[in-house]
Amino acid sequence: MASRFGVTAGGVVSTFDKLGRPLRDLRLSVIDQCNFRCTYCMPRETFGADYPFLASSERMSFEQILKLAKAFTLLGVEKIRITGGEPLLRRGLESLIEQLAKLTTASGKPVELALTTNGSLLAAKARSLRDAGLGRVTVSLDAVEDAVFRRMSDVDMSVARILDGIEAARAVGLEPIKVNSVIERGVNESQILPLVRQFRGTGVAVRFIEYMDVGGAGGWSNTKVMTAREIRGIVESEFPLVPVVVREQSGTAVNYLHADGAGEVGFIASVSQPFCGSCSRARVSADGQLYSCLFATHGTDLRPWLTDTATAGQLAERVRSRWTQRDDRYSELRSTQRKPASGKVYPTVRMSLVGG
Repeated sequence: MASRFGVTAGGVVSTFDKLGRPLRDLRLSVIDQCNFRCTYCMPRETFGADYPFLASSERMSFEQILKLAKAFTLLGVEKIRITGGEPLLRRGLESLIEQLAKLTTASGKPVELALTTNGSLLAAKARSLRDAGLGRVTVSLDAVEDAVFRRMSDVDMSVARILDGIEAARAVGLEPIKVNSVIERGVNESQILPLVRQFRGTGVAVRFIEYMDVGGAGGWSNTKVMTAREIRGIVESEFPLVPVVVREQSGTAVNYLHADGAGEVGFIASVSQPFCGSCSRARVSADGQLYSCLFATHGTDLRPWLTDTATAGQLAERVRSRWTQRDDRYSELRSTQRKPASGKVYPTVRMSLVGG
C-alpha cells in the first residue's frame, strides 16, 4: 500500500484511513423516522409525538443520493446498504433502488445492494423491491413471542406480520435473508432458542447481536450485555454448531453452521470482542452528513458537494479527504470514552439517523 488512495496489487481501487482500513461499505440512510419505538434505539419517552424528525425538505433527494453513491463507488465502495429509521417509509423508494442497482464498482462489478428493515411493510413491498433491483434484505426481529416483541418494539403488532414479510422476501428471491436479533439481558434472552427454532431449515440466517450503547440506548449498562459467547452457549445447549472457516474475517459476524446442515447462525460480539480493526463502513445520514463510525459524535456535511454545480468526482474527493483522516475505534476504547472527565455519557449520534 503506497498511499491511502490508489489501486492495490489485485487491481481493486481502495481508499485507506489512518489505521489502514479500506472504504468498502456504505450505509445509506434514506429517512430518520420509524414506525417502531424499540427501547434500545428509539425509546418513546425520547422519540415522542413531538420529536423533531427531519422534514421531507431536509432529506437528500433521490438525485442527491444517487450522486453520493456514485462518488463512493469511485473510492472503492462495493456494497451499499439502505437503512433508516425504517427505509420502507420513504415514499417511492423503489425508484431510487432502480437507479442504484445500475451502479458498478470502480473495478466494473455490479454494486451489492441490500436493505435493512423492521419487516413491518416488507410483505407488501417485497416484489416491487426485487423488481427494482434490490439484492437482499436483513430484517430486525428480537423476539418470536408476541408479548416480548411488543415490549421491545413498543408497537401493537403481531410477530406474524414480520414473519409474513420474511416469507414474502424469500418467495421473490431477496436472498440470502438475515434476521438480526439484539439480545438484552433480562429482557429477551428467553427468545434465543425460539428464534433459532423458527428459522432452522428455512434458509434464513439468524444473527445475534450484543446489546450496544448506540445513540438512543440511554439506559445502556454493561450489566445488560449478554456476550456472544453466552448466547452461543445457549444455542449449543440444544443445537450443535460447527464454525464456518473463512480465510479472512470481512464481516461483523462470526458464523456457525448447524451440525445437521439445517442452516446458519451468526454472533456479533461488538461489545465483548470489538472488530474496529477491520471496519470498512461509512455512514451517510438522510440529511447528507458523513459519519465515520456508528458511535461518532459529529458528522461531515456533504451537502455543499451535492449541488448541481459540484461533480461526483469533487464529492468523492471530499469524502476521500475525510476518510483518510479517520481513526475511529470507539468500541475498542468504550470503557474510557463512555465516561469522560465531565461525567456525562459519551454523546454518540442517534442510531435512527445513521442506521445500524
